[in-house]
Amino acid sequence: MGEYLILSKYISLSYVQTVFLGGVGYLKWYKWNVLHKAPFQPGYDPALEVATCHNKSSVLEEGGDGPDDVDINSDIPWTQHLRRKEQDRIDKIVQGAEPGHYFVLLGPKGSGKGTMIFDSMAAIQADGVAMCDAHPDLEVFRLRLGKALNYEYNEDSQTGLFQRRDPREGGPALDIERALNKLEKVALKVAGEKGRPLVLIINNVHYLKNDDDGRNVLLQLQQKAESWAASGILTLVFSTDDFWPFYVMRKSASRMHVLSIYDLNMKEALHACTRMRIDLGLKVKSQVVQDAVSIVGGRLSYLNKISKSRDMLDMASQLLSIEKAWLLSQIGLITDCDDDVMDEQKWSSCSWLLLQEFVKLRQEQERELEEARRAGTSEIQSEAELPLPVIPYWKCRQIMTRADFLEDLDRKNIIAIDVNHDVRPDSMLILHAARQMVEQEEFEDTLNNVRDRIDEIESLHRTRELTVSIVLLTSSFLLADKLASSRTLTRVTKLTLRWIKQAK
Repeated sequence: MGEYLILSKYISLSYVQTVFLGGVGYLKWYKWNVLHKAPFQPGYDPALEVATCHNKSSVLEEGGDGPDDVDINSDIPWTQHLRRKEQDRIDKIVQGAEPGHYFVLLGPKGSGKGTMIFDSMAAIQADGVAMCDAHPDLEVFRLRLGKALNYEYNEDSQTGLFQRRDPREGGPALDIERALNKLEKVALKVAGEKGRPLVLIINNVHYLKNDDDGRNVLLQLQQKAESWAASGILTLVFSTDDFWPFYVMRKSASRMHVLSIYDLNMKEALHACTRMRIDLGLKVKSQVVQDAVSIVGGRLSYLNKISKSRDMLDMASQLLSIEKAWLLSQIGLITDCDDDVMDEQKWSSCSWLLLQEFVKLRQEQERELEEARRAGTSEIQSEAELPLPVIPYWKCRQIMTRADFLEDLDRKNIIAIDVNHDVRPDSMLILHAARQMVEQEEFEDTLNNVRDRIDEIESLHRTRELTVSIVLLTSSFLLADKLASSRTLTRVTKLTLRWIKQAK
C-alpha cells in the first residue's frame, strides 16, 4: 500500500513538473515569437499592399472622348509624371538614411504626403518600414498599431487562463506603451543587424482628438521618438494635415524636423496634368489645361480629378461650385440671426474678415503684376502663376479679433498653417470661392449687418445683466434697510422698557 502511495506521489510530482516546464517553455517561446514575427522584413507590408493593390487602367486610344471611355476610378500615381523636390528627402528618411532625428510632414489635405511616402516604401519593398493610421478612438488606434507591428497585446497567449488580471484593463494608452516597448526590443536587434534605423510612420495624426487623451498619446509617441532618435535605432515619422499636432509637439521637441509640403506651382501642375491625360489617351489642349489648372491650382487631388475628366473646364467649374457651396454651409452669414446662433455667426463673420483680407491681398498681387508687366520687369506670365496670399499668424489673430478661431478653420480645411506660422487659404478653390463672395456688391453690407446684429445681441445681453444686477442690488439695499430698521426699533423698545422698569 505504501509503495502505491509513493508511486502515485512521484507520478503527480512528475505531472506538475511537466506542466511547469511546459509552461515555462511556452512562455519563452511566446516571447521569442512576439519579437520574431515583428515586421520590417522586405516584401509584404499591410499599408503598402492596400495602397498599391489597384487596377491599372488601360491606356485608351488617342482621341477617345466619350463619357464611358475613361475609368474615373483609376489611380495612376502622379509621381509617374513628376518627381517632386521633397521626394528625395522623404526617400532618405524612409530608407533610414536620416538617423538622429524624427520628422513631421506638415501640409494640407491632398498635397501628396501619403503618395510620396508610399512611393518611397515601394522603392525598397518596405524593408525596415512599418506604417499605421491614427484614429480618434484610441482603442481603434491601439488595434491599428498592433496590426502594423504584428503584435497582439498578449491577447493570443494561452497564459491568460492562469492570470487574474485582464491584460487590457489598463486602457489603450498602456497597451500602446507595451507595443512600443516590444518595438524597441525589435529595433535594438534589427537596427544592429541592418546598420540603419528602422522607420515607423504614423499617418494622419491630426485624427487624434485635441483633448487630454489625444495630446497624452501624442506626447507618449513623441517621448519614444526622442529616445529612439537619440540612440539611432528607429526613426518615427508623423504626417498631419492640421497645425495643432505640431503646435503640441513643439513644446518638448529637441530632435524634431518639420517638412512643409505645399501645392505644386503652375509649371509643375501643368506638366503633371498633361502627362496624366496623355497616359489616359485623352485629348490635350494646352489652353484648356491651363485654364482648368488656373481654377483648381496645384492641389494634386484636384489635378487627378480634372485630368481624368472628358471636359476639364466643366469639371474644374464643378469642383469650384462644390467648394463654394461647402464654404457657405460652414461659414455662411445670416443677417437677422437669432441669439441662439450668435456664437456661430460670430465665428462666421470673423472668418469672412480673414478671407476678405486674403482677397484684398490677391487683388494687390494682381495690381503689382500688371504694373510690373507695363514696366517690363515681370517674370510671371499670368495671374494663375501667382502664389497664394500669405498672412502671418499673429496678424490673423488681430484681423479676426479672436485667437481661438484659427484652429477650427484649419481643421475644416479652410485655411492652412505652415511651420513658419504663415497662414494662407487651404487651396486655390477656397480663394476663388471666397473671392466670388467678397466681390459681390451686397457682401460688405451683409457682413456689417451681421456684425451689427451680434453687437446688438451682446448689448441686449449686457443690458439684461445690468438690469438684473441693479434689481438684485436694490433688493439687497431694501432688505438691509428693513433689517437695520428692525434692529433699531428693537433696540429702542428694549431701552424704553428698561427705562420704565428703572422709573418704577
